[in-house]
Amino acid sequence: MEVNFGLCFCLLVLLVPFTCAGRATISTTTGNGGNSGGSIQKLEVKKHLKNLNRPPVKSIKSPDGDIIDCVHVSHQPAFDHPELKDHKIQMRPNFHPERKTFGESKVSSNSNSNSKPITQLWQKNGMCSEGTIPIRRTRTNDILRASSVQNFGKKKQKSTPQPKPAKPLPDILTQSGHQHAIAYVEGGDFYGAKATINVWDPKIQQPNEFSLSQIWILAGAFGQDLNSIEAGWQVSPDLYGDNNTRLFTYWTSDAYQATGCYNLLCSGFIQINNGIALGASISPLSNYGSSQYDISILVWKDPKEGNWWMQFGNDHVLGYWPAPLFSYLTESASMIEWGGEVVNSESDGQHTSTQMGSGHFPDEGFGKASYFKNIQVVDGDNKLRAPKDLGTYTEKDNCYNVKTGNAGDWGTYFYYGGPGRNPNCP
Repeated sequence: MEVNFGLCFCLLVLLVPFTCAGRATISTTTGNGGNSGGSIQKLEVKKHLKNLNRPPVKSIKSPDGDIIDCVHVSHQPAFDHPELKDHKIQMRPNFHPERKTFGESKVSSNSNSNSKPITQLWQKNGMCSEGTIPIRRTRTNDILRASSVQNFGKKKQKSTPQPKPAKPLPDILTQSGHQHAIAYVEGGDFYGAKATINVWDPKIQQPNEFSLSQIWILAGAFGQDLNSIEAGWQVSPDLYGDNNTRLFTYWTSDAYQATGCYNLLCSGFIQINNGIALGASISPLSNYGSSQYDISILVWKDPKEGNWWMQFGNDHVLGYWPAPLFSYLTESASMIEWGGEVVNSESDGQHTSTQMGSGHFPDEGFGKASYFKNIQVVDGDNKLRAPKDLGTYTEKDNCYNVKTGNAGDWGTYFYYGGPGRNPNCP
């Protein structure tokens, strides 16, 4: 179902004033309602919704209930960032790790293990036109589920795994309640990473917990100044209000303290692609002992402009994180991580039963355990290569685990995940 605004668009702009902190040009060359506290909260929520939901050219109703707004590319939230005033949008990367020149096409179908396309549910009811980008509309209840308006769309601090800790089970991990099963490389200069990621719908025990599978691009210390670029799929009832599996991105330049957010829920990431919506549901999903589906994600640094680009599938170049957002990542990454993460809230005094990946341990193998395959890093020559000296890390391998391998068309791969609470993980 498409809602065309047509001539009413001008009226909409008048009725819902829209301002943008920066000007953007396009380059084709490269609580309680009865008290004052409740009233203040309502005003804050209303103001935040107005800032996030930009006036659309048209809107598309997704089968899962989402509203996807097609917003002019120059009106997206990115340009509210103080570092991006008068930013000239780069409509394509100058360099690409997989080919010398980058073609005109930015949108085409993605393939997976069964040669069937991975899509997003909203695409069944329409597409956004060239010059616009699809943005998942934020609703009042989305913000009210967050601990505060300021924390909406943000990760809690200390959610990045820190392998080889100086002390056993460091506070950075155990206090946050986040648990991981990852493979990683460190100790070099990395300019991006790629992986093909098996897609599932893990079960979540508590609404405040989540399960995700992603790539981390990391630089800086694991204290107060960590720079991180992240992309993958997640199930997060708190963030989205349901248990759908969704494509997501995240970034931070200060260890999740004040900067960054998921998707387009703050200024920063600049999207150029009109065919893929960040935060939208992925379809189809893998089934235990049956059909398997995966998505391919590539993140790399453009050596000319210094921006960090993201590609989904074979040709969906989604957009980029501009270099001024970061400190350490203006040079290179010092660690790459691939794998899963869950929140273990231990709400009933026991380990959560929130699943990671497929909810099954790596030993079960293809069709049953979730996998990352063809994991690669981008080197200083802007070329993809297999990672050297790949390490693995888990906090509690009886709850979630990881097992690496190397074989043929799969290249460097690993199975990961688990059920959480079980007889060996009480």
